[in-house]
Amino acid sequence: MTATVQRAAADGSKIDNGRTTATRRVACSVAMLLAPWGFVITNTCYLLAIRGGGSDENGAAALSLYAAQPGLVRLGSVAGMIGCLLLVPAVLGLLRAARNSWLVFAGGALMIAGYVCYLSVLSGGFVTLAMAERGDHPADYAAVIDAGQAETGWVFLIFVVGNLGGTAVLASGLLASRAVPVWAALGILAWPPLHIIGLIFFGNEVPQVIGAVLQALGFAGCAVALLRRRPS
Repeated sequence: MTATVQRAAADGSKIDNGRTTATRRVACSVAMLLAPWGFVITNTCYLLAIRGGGSDENGAAALSLYAAQPGLVRLGSVAGMIGCLLLVPAVLGLLRAARNSWLVFAGGALMIAGYVCYLSVLSGGFVTLAMAERGDHPADYAAVIDAGQAETGWVFLIFVVGNLGGTAVLASGLLASRAVPVWAALGILAWPPLHIIGLIFFGNEVPQVIGAVLQALGFAGCAVALLRRRPS
């Protein structure tokens, strides 16, 4: 009698663990499908905002751009913040897909750190947006923005390292591990070079948008691979 009860309890525990594993796999896959599209929206909004000129390279330029395109700035910021939040479970999904790859682990850790910092950068943009919509004392506001960015420059630096370096390391690990389709890993790997090319050679954000779309498609391919994987 006791042995029967113990076997039943063990079988029930296995079922519960299987359901938990499946739930986590599905949740991570959904995050992988959704997270990178937030950055596609962010980059597209910036492309549209600067199509007539402008930038956010300093406080004065950011105030001018935000005042001219508040709707695009707000949409791009919110989409990017949601993408940052969803990126954490998305990266955890990639770690599940390539659990034996140290490159994926290291790159994923850098990406999470970088996008946590990007969440902070984007949230700070709403202060700039409020200043731009208020409209008075632009010189003072610009000085405050520049001073604030000087104090938190290390936050942006971590974002850059995680966004570009972390993504490249993670995608290289996915390629080496063969845990996901090659085209999916290459899609993710396309983001860093296209972003850099856009910054150096183009001023219209087009390469960044293309890179963000390829990255999103790559994440989607990884999500499908994770969903199709047999639970171990």
